[in-house]
Amino acid sequence: MIYLDHAATSPLDPRVLEEMMPYLTNKFGNPGSLHAYGREARQAVDRARSQVAVFFHCRPDQVIFTSGGTEGNNLVFFGTANELLRRNRHDITISAVEHDSVWKAAHRLCIKHPFHLHICPPNADGEVKPSAVDEQISCTTGLVSVMLVNNETGVVNDIAAIADACHKNGALVHTDAVQAAGTMRLDTGSCFPVDFMTVSSHKINGPKGVGALFARDPSVLEPLISGGDDQEFGLRGGTENVAGIAGFGKACELAGIEYAKHLLYLTAQRSKLVYALRCAAKEQGVEIRINGDIANMSPKTLNVCLPGVDSETLLLMLDAKQICLSAGSACRAHENTPSRVLKAMGVSDEDARCSVRISLSHLNTPEELDTAAREIIACARALKSL
Repeated sequence: MIYLDHAATSPLDPRVLEEMMPYLTNKFGNPGSLHAYGREARQAVDRARSQVAVFFHCRPDQVIFTSGGTEGNNLVFFGTANELLRRNRHDITISAVEHDSVWKAAHRLCIKHPFHLHICPPNADGEVKPSAVDEQISCTTGLVSVMLVNNETGVVNDIAAIADACHKNGALVHTDAVQAAGTMRLDTGSCFPVDFMTVSSHKINGPKGVGALFARDPSVLEPLISGGDDQEFGLRGGTENVAGIAGFGKACELAGIEYAKHLLYLTAQRSKLVYALRCAAKEQGVEIRINGDIANMSPKTLNVCLPGVDSETLLLMLDAKQICLSAGSACRAHENTPSRVLKAMGVSDEDARCSVRISLSHLNTPEELDTAAREIIACARALKSL
């Protein structure tokens, strides 16, 4: 099996599983309990919070554990709503290429509360320019959300410049960094001075069902899930997922340590993959185009258009050959509609339906990528011949 869908999820690192196992077996205490079992579990949660804080370059009390990126994104929008209304900030801005968890949360917020939603378009390469964001915001803008790395194209946005423009207007800034984690240093101090940042464990070889929200000032948030005041600083009620949190902390620690090595490897392998795809396409007489500016992409992700080749049929053919890729976000995999992200970039409906996402990991070998490139083009040619 050749797995090239790491933007959807990544395999669990054995070292992460080892960290989790005690809390799935004999160390089963509730972190809220005062006895030895509870104290043991609380220490595991506190240790993981410190590991994630190092990953974010922030204080541990600025880390809120969640069930993943979707919950973290929703907590930003609905958790800040009352604070924004108190400040008389009735405008919300998001980009047109956001993940569905931001897109739908923002639209729902504006249905339930008296907010006005503004959509900032990307350029033809898929990048959301700081100047485009600046045009959308005003003195009544309360919250701006632009993702750091796009989940479908891998295009990177200049979040530092966007945050600067927003802060000059007094707006809070959120970035969905789920796809950036593991390939970029998520320094919320000097590199990305945002107010909120979300990450998800299972994108960096950690367990599913856990993630974190960085909140520069957690006091502006209100909980989505009410419960114990001591659980996640009163911002997320419910007994903590100790095993998942411990595994997430370990995954963050490993990602921080191995970041540079993985980045170099992924950059080299993605270049080789592009070359192999283009060579095979030329040999087979198949047209291939890259969606987005490859010079401004995370090395983890590549979105390619094979004009005249239905992506869903191509994916099924490749699956039969034990090669796994996707047509875009896993959250929309069963929707028979062209990608909203690609359409926002100006890609036609037809070409959007002919596009696939290839997402890599440090676990992929050069031989796997060579094989995948040949099979992708061979299957595309077979479909075109029909």
